[in-house]
Amino acid sequence: MDIQGVKQRFGMIGNSPLLYRAIDIAMQVASTDLTVLITGESGTGKEVFPQIIHYLSPRKHGNYIAVNCGAIPEGTIDSELFGHEKGSFTGAHEARKGYFEVANGGTIFLDEVAELPLSTQVRLLRVLEVGEFMKVGSSKVIKTDVRVVVATNVDIPEAIEKGKFRQDLYYRLNTVPIYIPPLRERKDDIHLLFRKFSADFAEKYRMPPLRLTEDAIHLLQNYYWPGNVRQLKNITEQISIIEKDKLINADILRQYLPDTTRPSLPVLYQQNDEEHFSERDLLYKVLFDMKKDITELKKIVIDILDKNPDDITREKTKALLVKHVSDESLSLIHKTDEEMKIVHSEEETTPKEEKFHPSEIIEESLSLQDKEKEMIRKALEKHNGKRKDAARELGISERTLYRKIKEYQIR
Repeated sequence: MDIQGVKQRFGMIGNSPLLYRAIDIAMQVASTDLTVLITGESGTGKEVFPQIIHYLSPRKHGNYIAVNCGAIPEGTIDSELFGHEKGSFTGAHEARKGYFEVANGGTIFLDEVAELPLSTQVRLLRVLEVGEFMKVGSSKVIKTDVRVVVATNVDIPEAIEKGKFRQDLYYRLNTVPIYIPPLRERKDDIHLLFRKFSADFAEKYRMPPLRLTEDAIHLLQNYYWPGNVRQLKNITEQISIIEKDKLINADILRQYLPDTTRPSLPVLYQQNDEEHFSERDLLYKVLFDMKKDITELKKIVIDILDKNPDDITREKTKALLVKHVSDESLSLIHKTDEEMKIVHSEEETTPKEEKFHPSEIIEESLSLQDKEKEMIRKALEKHNGKRKDAARELGISERTLYRKIKEYQIR
């Protein structure tokens, strides 16, 4: 089968040399049992290439299992991958086979492999090196013959430097690397993909297909596309449903393209380009910023009391603090009051007419948990329930987002 045949069979659109190179490598490596590492940004279509490798390999009649490592809670991922014995942990009412046992003789695709805990990475390395593993709660060694293909959108060498990924596992996984280019590196393919998606949605919703003016095509091809092919498909569907006039110009198209120069949701913690916090949750970030607020707040208190210790009361000081501290720290006013008492050790009599309550200025202040829950809900709504995209926007890992959704019972 040639490249055009592979593209047609797996529904791939585009004529980019980078795309052709990735398909060619997948075809060449398919007949071997070498481990393949697929890298590329989220939404580029990495999940198609393990299927190409499997269905063009001698293992095509065996099982093909795709596992999203970032969507499985850390406490159960070993059980999911390697199985468990009855009674090995709470809730293990019966023995269960893991994916590596079920996929014996076939192919297993581990998406978001960089999200695996370090303990699980050790187990995976043993499977790759000697083809054996043990179930959770068992001492019996099980043999397996599985072709492993992995994918990630994380810079693994950077994760290794931060101690989040094992270097020996990386060398074992990176036997054959395949790079999937982002959409902005395939500009000539963008209009082709738009037309394909437009035709598909026109058939699905029984309506005329979209057509783009020249200025709209130019805008489409020069947009950054942070969500890549997945984002292009979602936007095409939105326009197909909402716009009655199917001839789309640049002004109309621009309304559906998010401004990538600024975030659309509030940012609790601004990541530097060289940082990646895959295991930080939202509450920690909020407290990190609040700690700085409290430090500044203490300085303000000391400065005010030193300048005029006799004429200003503790309660009036609190009123001034409200103007200087961020909304996230308002709930800590009472705690700050205790700090003020230490600084202002001498007792003061507060006149009744100067009595102050923060509630007089702020009628309602959402708790940190409420704000966190609301941000998660907004991110999920924005990305149509896609957890991976929502987690990226919030600056947390998909596993952390999964845990938060379950904790707050967000539907």
